[in-house]
Parts: sequence; C-alpha cells; structure tokens
Amino acid sequence: MERCLCFHRFAALSCLLICFTTVASTNDRPNAPASAARRSGQDLPASSPSSETQTAPSGNSNHRKTEEFTLLHERYEKAVAYSRAGYSLYFVSFFLTALALILVLRLGIVARFRDFAENLTDKRWLQAVVFVPLLLITLDILNLPVRAYGHSLSLRYEVSVQGWRSWFWDCAKQVFLGIMFALILTAILTAVMRRSPRRWWVYSWFATLPVLLFFLFIAPWFIDPMFAKFEPLGARHGELVAAIEKLPNHAGVPIPPERMFLMKASEKTTTINAYVTGLGASKRVVIWDTTIQRLTTEEALFVVGHELGHYVLGHVKYGFGFFSALLLVAFYALFRGLHWALGRWGRAWKIYGPEDWASLAVLLLILHVLVFLASPIKNGFTRMQEHAADVYGVEVIHGIVPDSPEVAAHAFQELGDIDLADPNPPAFITFWLYSHPPLADRLVFAHTYDPWSKGESPKYVK
Repeated sequence: MERCLCFHRFAALSCLLICFTTVASTNDRPNAPASAARRSGQDLPASSPSSETQTAPSGNSNHRKTEEFTLLHERYEKAVAYSRAGYSLYFVSFFLTALALILVLRLGIVARFRDFAENLTDKRWLQAVVFVPLLLITLDILNLPVRAYGHSLSLRYEVSVQGWRSWFWDCAKQVFLGIMFALILTAILTAVMRRSPRRWWVYSWFATLPVLLFFLFIAPWFIDPMFAKFEPLGARHGELVAAIEKLPNHAGVPIPPERMFLMKASEKTTTINAYVTGLGASKRVVIWDTTIQRLTTEEALFVVGHELGHYVLGHVKYGFGFFSALLLVAFYALFRGLHWALGRWGRAWKIYGPEDWASLAVLLLILHVLVFLASPIKNGFTRMQEHAADVYGVEVIHGIVPDSPEVAAHAFQELGDIDLADPNPPAFITFWLYSHPPLADRLVFAHTYDPWSKGESPKYVK
C-alpha cells in the first residue's frame, strides 16, 4: 500500500527526493485518495458495470472463487468517476504549478524576494532563511486551490473522512517540514556552487544522499507521528502479532513484535494499507487499523506478507541505487538547464547568475518538469518491485493459511472495492502514473499463481 505523502516542492532537489523517498520506504497503497500519480488500478478488460462484487472468504467452498475484479454497479460508476477526476487533476496540477513558477519569475516576484532578503541582512545564511520560506510559501498558496480540490474529491467519494481543519493543519506541517528540508538542501547547493561552479552538480549529488538517508532513518520516529497516531500492534491485537510472526519465521527473516505497529488511519481515511518503513534501528512493519477492520486475518497476513517481500528482497537497497542514479542524471540536467535558461531569460527575470538566490526558482521549474518526465521510468521500476512483492506475499502465506492464492485474490478484490480502484484505466495512464501493476492484473495473477499444485518450485520462499 502506498502512503499519500504530500511534501511540497522545495529548493533544488525536493521533488526528486520526494519521489525517491516514496519508493525507498516501500510504502505500498494501491489507491491514494485523489492522487492519480500514486494509484494502482486495473488494466485488464473491465468487469461489466452490472457485475456483483465477489466477497468469498478464503477457504469457504460455499462461495465462488475470486477470479476477476468486479464491482457493484454503483461502486463501478464511482470508481471510474473518482479515478478519471484524479487523472485529470494530476495533469492539471502539473501545468498549473509550472505556470505559477513561470509567473513568479516573469513578474519579478522572485527577484523582489531576493532583494528583500539581501537588503535585510548581509549574511548569506540569513538571506536563505528569509528567501526560501517566502518562495515556497508563495508557491504553496498558489497551489492550494488544486490541493483543496483533491481533498474535496476524496471527501465527495468517501475515501477520506478528514475534516478541513485537520487537513489544513496537516498542510501546515507539510509546509514546515518542506521548508526545513529545503533550507538544508539550499545550504548544500549554494555552498557547493560557490566552491565549484562547473562541478557543483556531482558534488551536490554526493552531499545530498546522506541527507536523504538520514531523513529516511528518522521518519518513523519523528515525521510520521506528526501526521498519524501509532501504537504497538500487540497492545490491542496480540493474536494478529502472533499470526504475523509466523510469516517472517517462515521466510527465515524474523521481525520482533516491538517492530510491529498499528496506525490509526481511520481518523482520516476509509482506505486500507500496510507498509514497511525506516532503516536499521527504525525499520518497522506498520498496519493501518482500517486494514484490520475491513480484511480477514488471512487477508491481512497476505498484505503484511507483501510488505515483508519488500524487506526480504532488498527493495530499499535496490531502490536506493536506482533512484540515486536518476538523481545524478537530474543534477546534471539541472546544471545544464540552469545555464541555458539564465542565458535566455536571466536578464528578463532579473537573475544575475547561478549563485543568485532567485535562480532557485529556475531550478524548481526545471526540476518540476524533470520529475514529470521521469514519472514513467520511476513507476515502471516500482511496478516490477511490486509484482515481485506480490509473488513473495502469496508464497510466504502458503502453508500458513488455506488456499493462499484465493486469499490473496480476495484481498485484492477488497482493496479495489474499498479504495475505488479504476476498473479499466487507459494504457497511457497505467504507463505514466501507476506505481503498481493494475489491480485486476494483480488479482488474476494471485488467483492463478500456484506452483505447488504443478510440482514447480516457488520463486522466493522455498
């Protein structure tokens, strides 16, 4: 399940770092409310709108097998409408954000922010403390209507129950975190630019990676609790902890009970989720309370087994390597793009060179475009990882729960029904936006994956 983390864009590298952290923490939710960019949907032929949802519990022979993703007529129509609105919002948001950045540059707003900061103090670090928040808060205000519309969609389609006061408070905390992270990255970037004007892109890349790892490490302890309540899973669900412990023991990778946590997601959403997050001492398995409420124990075990797959298969490590390489390419593109843009429009924008504070807005604009264009690459990589985790999830619960393929297939059915997954997304949308394989594909795979009955060896859990 993939958590909906909305860190806003910040100076120099924020957007790519957000994309990276989303993957590296292996958060895996099929449908993030009102965010098509984080959706995992369906790519097989859609079920008929009149189809009925199959709700057979695993191991119950009195019910039909879950062979394909189906929705009741009303849910089908809502899923299609909600998904299409999310797709449109994603592309509209991209163009509006780009337009906002162009406007603040062309109208001289960024240059005035720079002049204000420089007139206020001669100290570079204090200028950054003034300029960076001014720029980012301005962009956040300009983007607020789009974000608010996204939340209104979630409320309208009942995938969110978070009130507006709570939502605005979360936005404020996101802005604060974004500014803090941006100040760190800006300090690194400007210091390296002054020291090496021609090679700052590669030195900045080296300096940024430890910062990113640090934030990934502390996120479960300090950042996540700012947006949700957590408690040890065993405090209320000791029997589930005992069941979950069988999975890592079966896989040969035990996870102590103190690393299992319950997140009280029901205060803000109706959707379901579980994820593995953190690094080293902060690594943990988190399961949402909505998941426990809506899925059977066997289905919840499959969801946790999928997340365990990310852990065992080293997806954090491989994701770090893959996105580090993308980040290096992005730094070089920023270097080339900044010099090109300033050479063409720098005089009109009243920007005097790469070390000018106002050039950060140009970097943001270039980065915004790069992140958009890199979406198919990033999502193609994560879809491969998610499929591998699906395979692992089915295998690790085999022998622990009866009819593991049916349990996994029915879990996907419930996920799609609860999260209003798109029954039939366009191929281009899947290619560009989906960080997970289409949910109908995942369901069919889970239903048909049964190497044991064919005398074949499982791929991961022998």
